[in-house]
Amino acid sequence: MKKSKTTKDWWKEEVIYQVYPKSFKDSNNDGVGDIKGIKEKLPYLKELGITTLWICPIFTSPMVDNGYDIADFEGINPEFGTMEEFDELVAEAKKLEIKLMLDLVINHTSDEHTWFQQALADKKSKYREYYIFKEGKERPNNWRSIFGGSVWEKVPGEESYYLHVFDKKQPDLNWENPELRQELYQMINRWLEKGIAGFRIDSITFIKKDQNYESLPADGVDGLVSCKHKTRNQPGIEFFLNELKKETFEKYNCVTVGEAPGVAYDEFSDFIGEEGYFSMIFDFHYADIDVESGSDWFKRTNWTTKEFKELIIQSQEALQNAGWGANFIENHDQPRALSKLVKKEFQTAEAAKGIGAMYFFLRGTPFIYQGQELGMINAERHHMKQFDDISSIDNFYRAIQEGISEKEALNFVNLRSRDNSRTPMPWDNSQYGGFSNHQPWLAMTEEYPTINAAKNTVLEFYKKMIELRQNSPISPILKTGAIHFLKELPDSIIGYYRELGGEKIYSFTNLSPVSETLIVEKEVEVLYLTSHSTQLLGKEIKLAPYQSILVK
Repeated sequence: MKKSKTTKDWWKEEVIYQVYPKSFKDSNNDGVGDIKGIKEKLPYLKELGITTLWICPIFTSPMVDNGYDIADFEGINPEFGTMEEFDELVAEAKKLEIKLMLDLVINHTSDEHTWFQQALADKKSKYREYYIFKEGKERPNNWRSIFGGSVWEKVPGEESYYLHVFDKKQPDLNWENPELRQELYQMINRWLEKGIAGFRIDSITFIKKDQNYESLPADGVDGLVSCKHKTRNQPGIEFFLNELKKETFEKYNCVTVGEAPGVAYDEFSDFIGEEGYFSMIFDFHYADIDVESGSDWFKRTNWTTKEFKELIIQSQEALQNAGWGANFIENHDQPRALSKLVKKEFQTAEAAKGIGAMYFFLRGTPFIYQGQELGMINAERHHMKQFDDISSIDNFYRAIQEGISEKEALNFVNLRSRDNSRTPMPWDNSQYGGFSNHQPWLAMTEEYPTINAAKNTVLEFYKKMIELRQNSPISPILKTGAIHFLKELPDSIIGYYRELGGEKIYSFTNLSPVSETLIVEKEVEVLYLTSHSTQLLGKEIKLAPYQSILVK
């Protein structure tokens, strides 16, 4: 039975699609995607089968960090359109039974936000207390921001500094101030009154800072140390998160998805348990397997399939024990999964289907990032001037500072750049891929895309996966069934079954560049899905490289 939005946990039934508005569809041919472009493509999303649309920030912003630097929480950035167009998008989506989720960015604002401008203009203004300012001639400590350099920026004409965990144009809000918190809660409630379905909550584990502001031993040649040790998931954050939930989300039957890096598995129940702060959270343990730390891309790892499999299992078991998970392999901060998880010579449509099926039937709500359903790959850029992402530029120069050659640093950035997933969506094989008639704000992966939405077997496969989960005889099992991982398998095979009322559906994925053969206890009765053309032989299953199957 399909749950309506009146059911408490309706979001468990959803398939959520993430749109990066700047790169989805340009309706007015200025090279930048917009709200009308999203509205134009709603029929495509409906046909794909998704039920909820998450839109990355569309708020008023100078776009230093592509909208994650907000100058007005309740204004629409003119390059995306108007509030009237947003309201039309909500209404049109509702007609198609597609819910809308927005990004909620409440750790920081843009330095162009009126609060920060007033804080700078008048030291005695109440808005000074909306941010984190420290008096003194020297920087208060040696913390490094997530985007590189000190977290402290000098205030012009003063002997004082303000704190920014991210870019210097993204000053952090002072969550210790109850008046500021109330302003944020009122803003959130006004958005929910508009009829949106909920939020993905950005960088939420950074809102509490260690109040001693002590320096720590340096971890880089710059003499600085990652601020994460003192600004991420700090003791006391539970007070803020409980209050946030009570003052806003709890009053509405909305979905909340926390971007919650730095949360240990034994704390998951606080975040997503019965009384948890959020409906679900993203877990980055397996997503960041290719780098030692989510933000230091030049520290690459030689990860193995066995390690990846172990991380998936740990993640799923922790999520299941605590509550509900948000399952993903791509987003706006990650490279393309096909380029990350699959050896270069096997980066084909079949492999895109294989890694898609591997994660899609895990227990939890599946998220699809725009272009993932087409089997898109990373873009290769040949010099730094071609990058837009501030984190890519920072990583390049930090790598060089750490003694890495320019060629190698460029390679690391190409592998991990957030620009990989932010390239314009290719709708057809015309110049600029039908995204726009104008040169896009960011170069396409290919100017005349060979991978596009016009004719695409990966897209058809995603439609089948969604149909199986949402509207088939095995939907109840795939939506709510328990998950059990099969431990006695070759290292390169991820195997699990979903179980409900004694009925089991099995998923097997060969995440390696060599064929593998499986011997199973009972003969395969039904083949629901295969990423490759396959010949199933009774109890013996031969899986091609990166092949995934769903069977009974």
